[in-house]
Amino acid sequence: MRVAVKILILSLILVPGLTGFSQSQLQYLNGIAAIVNDAVITVQEVKEYIEPALEVIERTYFDRPQELQRKRQETLEDGINQLVERQLILSDFKNSGRNLPESIIDEEINREIREQFGDRENFIKTLKARGITFEKYRQKMRERIIVSALRSLNVSSEIVISPYKIEAYYKTNQNKFMVKDQAKLKLIMIKNDPSNPGRAKKLASEIYAKLKSGTPFSEMTVYHEGTQKNGEWGWVEVDPLQPELRLAIRNLKPGQFSDVIETTEGCWILYLEEFKPAHVRPLQEVRDEIEKELLAQERDRLQKKWIDRIRAKSFVRYF
Repeated sequence: MRVAVKILILSLILVPGLTGFSQSQLQYLNGIAAIVNDAVITVQEVKEYIEPALEVIERTYFDRPQELQRKRQETLEDGINQLVERQLILSDFKNSGRNLPESIIDEEINREIREQFGDRENFIKTLKARGITFEKYRQKMRERIIVSALRSLNVSSEIVISPYKIEAYYKTNQNKFMVKDQAKLKLIMIKNDPSNPGRAKKLASEIYAKLKSGTPFSEMTVYHEGTQKNGEWGWVEVDPLQPELRLAIRNLKPGQFSDVIETTEGCWILYLEEFKPAHVRPLQEVRDEIEKELLAQERDRLQKKWIDRIRAKSFVRYF
């Protein structure tokens, strides 16, 4: 893809809507991003296609400008490539001389109306509100059906991953299945009060004395002021915790509670229910995960091989 296209479209996606575009930018929106055989992919089509993903990226990386820029660029390139691949599939269908019966399109439209819109009147109103004509919607449905059908034909859904491949993947990717030290905890945390500096330490010490005298920990969690309901923290990784909490946990055995731990937030008392030392998850636990990963890799390989075959007999040009 030419650098000019990247810069051009990137300048457009920095602006969330069309309002405020200059005349030159509006001309770019009607410009060409790519040509596939006799079909044109416009800059406007690219912008519309990637807009939902960009909205998520903007919300996720708004406070990390460099990462935001990188994610925008990746989304742009992925979007153009996906639209080019889609058009290659549609062109291959057209050149093959095959035909899609109109009845299949009608059935799919009626199904979507029932499941997503309730009735046809609401469906038409929704299209109108979105500025989409029924003819355009029908054409998009036709293309969606064609692409889905050809993918099913050319990228088999009956891929079988052998036990040997799963075991080999497990052996060579042990780092992916590493689990760090984990602790299952209950806690009582008393927040510091700037207007009453000694309150947290005093109350925590009284709770600790009650625990030492034999009061069950679960009964004292009514004093807990943290977000964990009933003081149930559950399973947590130990390493990311504050140093004071981490040290206390490592000095406990299951069934024991800690001394009063002072931090900048307040005073804590931890109860260790269970502890799992760092380990590699066993194969039987991750077998399904590995199979899904290998299936996805194989589908991607078959998809690329199929698209490359179509591309070799097609004309593709990026602007």
